[in-house]
Amino acid sequence: MAAVVLAATRLLRGSGSWGCSRLRFGPPAYRRFSSGGAYPNIPLSSPLPGVPKPVFATVDGQEKFETKVTTLDNGLRVASQNKFGQFCTVGILINSGSRYEAKYLSGIAHFLEKLAFSSTARFDSKDEILLTLEKHGGICDCQTSRDTTMYAVSADSKGLDTVVGLLADVVLQPRLTDEEVEMTRMAVQFELEDLNLRPDPEPLLTEMIHEAAYRENTVGLHRFCPTENIAKINREVLHSYLRNYYTPDRMVLAGVGVEHEHLVDCARKYLLGVQPAWGSAEAVDIDRSVAQYTGGIRERLMASDMSNVSLGPTPIPELTHIMVGLESCSFLEEDFIPFAVLNMMMGGGGSFSAGGPGKGMFSRLYLNVLNRHHWMYNATSYHHSYEDTGLLCIHASADPRQVREMVEIITKEFILMGGTVDAVELERAKTQLTSMLMMNLESRPVIFEDVGRQVLATRSRKLPHELCTLIRNVKPEDVKRVASKMLRGKPAVAALGDLTDLPTYEHIQTALSSKDGRLPRTYRLFR
Repeated sequence: MAAVVLAATRLLRGSGSWGCSRLRFGPPAYRRFSSGGAYPNIPLSSPLPGVPKPVFATVDGQEKFETKVTTLDNGLRVASQNKFGQFCTVGILINSGSRYEAKYLSGIAHFLEKLAFSSTARFDSKDEILLTLEKHGGICDCQTSRDTTMYAVSADSKGLDTVVGLLADVVLQPRLTDEEVEMTRMAVQFELEDLNLRPDPEPLLTEMIHEAAYRENTVGLHRFCPTENIAKINREVLHSYLRNYYTPDRMVLAGVGVEHEHLVDCARKYLLGVQPAWGSAEAVDIDRSVAQYTGGIRERLMASDMSNVSLGPTPIPELTHIMVGLESCSFLEEDFIPFAVLNMMMGGGGSFSAGGPGKGMFSRLYLNVLNRHHWMYNATSYHHSYEDTGLLCIHASADPRQVREMVEIITKEFILMGGTVDAVELERAKTQLTSMLMMNLESRPVIFEDVGRQVLATRSRKLPHELCTLIRNVKPEDVKRVASKMLRGKPAVAALGDLTDLPTYEHIQTALSSKDGRLPRTYRLFR
């Protein structure tokens, strides 16, 4: 046995009694280097023959890729901004959303979001649409907000004609079959159940604060479909809404990473003179209501046991969540930029053009609240801005037994907004806002959304360097002025969780009208 092992070892090593030369099978092997093979004599400093010449991005002027806007004969606007790269993002933005549902069943926009990219006149199913996009490396998405509906596709720029044709079919020629509507009912029902069960209360609180601030009008209408309306929404209801709000004059075809003239040609080919599935291309009854800020309180008792859903050994505590808001201004007003800077000073994010949510460790809510009150689990601010109004909110979470202290801390921070603004603090907030804006605008989909939303609202677009100039020009007196104006209004309050110790709305309003933000003292005979 030992002799067999020894012989096998010598065979593998190619030595011993088998001679000095190793066993070889076939021609001698040698290592091929990158300079060998088909081009053995070409140095690395020279281009390879037959290879396409590379195209590199160039910087020519401060804003090489300006936003171009063209209005077609039917009123549809085409906006584009060229961007270096192989891929593009193209989509249709529509002046449509839950704020326009006053005369309809609430939840239509929610349904349309779920029905997007389903079967159309040219495509028999959603799978066929996805397969068509895959040929160009494309993906699709649809998002609705309170005032805008957005259909978007990212794909190879060479497939622009196919993409625009597909978008036109999805927006204007949806089949909305009974099977698709029934599947959407199930999807909406599941989303509503998930909304009430998720540990993060921010989406639900945002919905509640809007309902409290704009009671039963415009942006205060339900963004999510109410449970009682799920079974009532059908094809006829959807068509009656689409007939009024999916019209060319309320649409923008936006593209980033495309040539403007090519995009305009595609728009004329697929979006001009097209008869929509609902029959008429002219609106009959448009809701032009202006948002009416009312203020008020929206409470929701929710005692949820999160002890069994924690991912770690420590259970999720039961918290009470409070959001207090005051009316700010629309994004069309000059005071919008000072409000955005104020929001950044507080430490929040929200809807500032292309700037998304963020926190700063030197912000007021971080230094004055989270650093000093260890029992508070969260404190951040949000700024929601629309074409005719705005809402600046502070959201905080704490143990139900400390709700009163938490509310008083929030009201004090609101009062401090109208006080002295430190120069260093202001410069830091402006720098952070500028940095966040420019960082987000490096992303092609974010540029697309920014172009589309601005052109939809103002028929033009402020370029990044213009916004940065406006941010730099904000002075301490501007921030103090907009904060003082905001504090003169009525508050909106949303409360979620155990609300046993929640102060009354009148007490919160009194605290925001005082000099120090303190709640009125209450006396109890029995505890």
